[in-house]
Amino acid sequence: MTESADAPVRAWRAVLEHIERDLLDGRLGPGDRLPSERDLAADLGVGRSSVREALRVLEVMGLIRTATGSGPQAGAIVIAAPGGGLSALLRLQVAAQGFPIADVVRTRLVLEEAVTAMVAADPERDTTAAHAILDAMDAPGLSRSEFLALDAQLHLALAEASGNAVIAAMMTGLREAIESYVIQGSAGIDDWDAMAQALRHEHRHIIRAVDEGAATEASARVRDHILGYYAATGLT
Repeated sequence: MTESADAPVRAWRAVLEHIERDLLDGRLGPGDRLPSERDLAADLGVGRSSVREALRVLEVMGLIRTATGSGPQAGAIVIAAPGGGLSALLRLQVAAQGFPIADVVRTRLVLEEAVTAMVAADPERDTTAAHAILDAMDAPGLSRSEFLALDAQLHLALAEASGNAVIAAMMTGLREAIESYVIQGSAGIDDWDAMAQALRHEHRHIIRAVDEGAATEASARVRDHILGYYAATGLT
């Protein structure tokens, strides 16, 4: 499967950013109900499948809860406000579009090697969010873009688990640039299913090392993971 990535990815990403802006600006808050898929699709000029993809990502991020059916409990409801790190999201995301891929990768290495070591060394570490995303990435039928959005969110979850608000804000803002290059690179991978399975395996090993307090191993595994994908995609 090859997604030429541009139009469909831009469409669901536009929905995600629209909802994030409403959350950041206070137009939406915990307890509020999002417009229906049909209304969001019409208002933003995208397909309902793009709306569904954006809602799935927001649900994994822990910001909304969705329920099928009809009645007062159906649809998507905001269950949490964005964390402090998310407040830097939009400005940094826009700026990040102009960053060279190699610079984004180097920045990820600096941040994420430190983050994994930091979280692993913390006896009170909480990797609950990371495990939830790992499980979500095992769901059958994920599109390539959905999988890679969850991948980026997993790395952000580790940054947030560090408890360092500056690192979390930097990773949050870089999420767009990270997704942009991983999606771009995925087009050069002939056997995406095999790559996705390898990434799942690597993620599990990273989180396991963190959970076991193996700081050096966790740091080395995240470095190999980032550089391995970068090399495999032919973006070097």
